[in-house]
Amino acid sequence: MLKKKQAYTVAILGATGAVGKESLEILEERNFPIETLRLFSSKRSAGDVLSCQGKEYKVEELTEASSFAGVDIAFVSATDTISRDYGARLGAAGVVVIDDSAVFRMDPDVPLVVPEVNGAALRSMKRGIVAIPNCTTTPLVMALKPLRDIAGIKRVVVTTFQSVSGTGSAAMDELVDQTKALMAFQDVKVQVYPYQIAFNLLPQVGSFGDGGDCSEEVKIVQETRKILEMPSLRVTATTVRVPVLRCHSEAINVELERPLKANDARAALAEMPGVIVYDDPVKKLYPMPFDVSGKDDVYVGRVRVDESITNGLNLWVVSDNLRKGAALNAVQIAECLIQ
Repeated sequence: MLKKKQAYTVAILGATGAVGKESLEILEERNFPIETLRLFSSKRSAGDVLSCQGKEYKVEELTEASSFAGVDIAFVSATDTISRDYGARLGAAGVVVIDDSAVFRMDPDVPLVVPEVNGAALRSMKRGIVAIPNCTTTPLVMALKPLRDIAGIKRVVVTTFQSVSGTGSAAMDELVDQTKALMAFQDVKVQVYPYQIAFNLLPQVGSFGDGGDCSEEVKIVQETRKILEMPSLRVTATTVRVPVLRCHSEAINVELERPLKANDARAALAEMPGVIVYDDPVKKLYPMPFDVSGKDDVYVGRVRVDESITNGLNLWVVSDNLRKGAALNAVQIAECLIQ
């Protein structure tokens, strides 16, 4: 755990990426106690100047020779390779590492944390590393926890509709460029994804395994079980990439252990910190990426009983994947650690 200080030396690895830039905004918005800030990126972005809390910081190139002397907290939002190369080394050197990759999530000695759901797991940190979940797992467990607490959960079926920002800035640029080209009746360039993403859906997020599941689908299953401490929970997922810039959406079907009326489910969800129930079918009110983009909370709507199974419930969930799905969750973990 971190020593209590007035302010902390913070490093961000991957500072010029989509999540890294979002982290800077959130650190400023939440007035995180920063003494000094170290920003690291690849050689391509080294030398850029970014600002936070009224100060400007030059981005350093991340190399084997980079010094992290005096760093208290390191947010790692880069590639799996960077996390693997630097995470364990920094953790062993006394730096608290908050990692956004999949490298450490299923390590039994590394807590996988969503503060509102399992913040107590931070007490079990052994390697100096905390992992944050996949940006689809976080809103899922935020919605599941209050339902589990009030009615128990037997099975979860989730279909995700994931924005291109989950892949990074290059994917966002590609969606915009392809859209412009199509509107001008021009050919599109396909580089980031295997197929055109503009005006299209790709039922693949990550690589395919031997059983036909995408790596993203496997992550959702494994991470949900770990965070909820339900290793035998029946979970299945289908992940879809959609032509939306920000916010992941999820259609969730839950089989509960006990009956639960829709209004009682809404009430339980509304009491969950970080969750907003936005649900009024008569007024056509339900969460959409257009409205949730840039928001911190997880929005839940379309809450209704599923009559096709015993104790079934359907939910529609939308969350900004760059904020609660990544950067905000990481900063909230840091806030827990310094308290």
